Amino acid sequence: MSDQNPPENVRLRLDISYDGTDFSGWAAQPDRRTVAGCLSEALKVLFRQDVPLVVAGRTDAGVHATGQVAHIDVPVAGLIGLAPRAKDPETDGLTGGRTGLLRRLAGLLPLDIRVRAVTVAPDGFDARFAALRRHYRYRIGTAEWGVEPLGRKDVFARRRPLDVDAMTKAADLLVGLHDFASFCKPRDGATTVRELQSLTVGRQGDLVVVEVTADAFCHSMVRSLVGALIAVGEHQVPFTRPAEQLAAASRSSGVNIAPALGLTLTSVDYPADEQLRSRALATRATRELPPRLEPIDHGNGHSGTEAS
Repeated sequence: MSDQNPPENVRLRLDISYDGTDFSGWAAQPDRRTVAGCLSEALKVLFRQDVPLVVAGRTDAGVHATGQVAHIDVPVAGLIGLAPRAKDPETDGLTGGRTGLLRRLAGLLPLDIRVRAVTVAPDGFDARFAALRRHYRYRIGTAEWGVEPLGRKDVFARRRPLDVDAMTKAADLLVGLHDFASFCKPRDGATTVRELQSLTVGRQGDLVVVEVTADAFCHSMVRSLVGALIAVGEHQVPFTRPAEQLAAASRSSGVNIAPALGLTLTSVDYPADEQLRSRALATRATRELPPRLEPIDHGNGHSGTEAS
């Protein structure tokens, strides 16, 4: 139990999966079906009060998750009241309450959302600000016949050959701490500086899979990066073009956004328990590029910038 909360409350970590096809994204919106909206309604039924959700990463409309993380602060008495009625030591107290909450959410939530685990969060845990990195996967179907019927909701059926080697070369030039304004939809007051920690492209049969890892992502960043790599893979532009767009640090019509259906949030990483509080405090600070930037010669006539 976090000492940041009143003694009568407990912070819980929720591990969540969802099929984003029929959702207007994570964030609650009036008159729209959203993941947070459905979860909040179910929690309100169980705790008889509004239960705010704090999420690791707000996904856009149509984006899926197999490893989303959120936290909630709920009354201890209300949680214990959800424990199964069986007289079993394993169902007493917070353990029983967590079991009861998990089971009841399974009954209340629509089938395209599942809460897979409910745990008492360690001291200092914040699903959003304590996160070290988020991992996304984007799958593209290149077969002429399309994609397997069971994969139709989480694979973008491009049905064209893609040059994975060229896409990999382009991806390598984007990794690092940069201003990703060229690949983000602008939001008032929001920084577009991010540390892209890994961007890889691989082939799995007829699928091309893009794996993306960063400390955080701005709006539409992953899908914009994938759209830029697809253009390279189809030989519409040279492999240096995405890095040139990055260096411009300005959104333009030349950046294509890949469809949402191929994108899945697969996991979120957190530091060791004793580092959670310091990580959350550090993340809340405004992200800024280091003051000294050095031009990096990437060869083939391209120069970009990376933080030194």
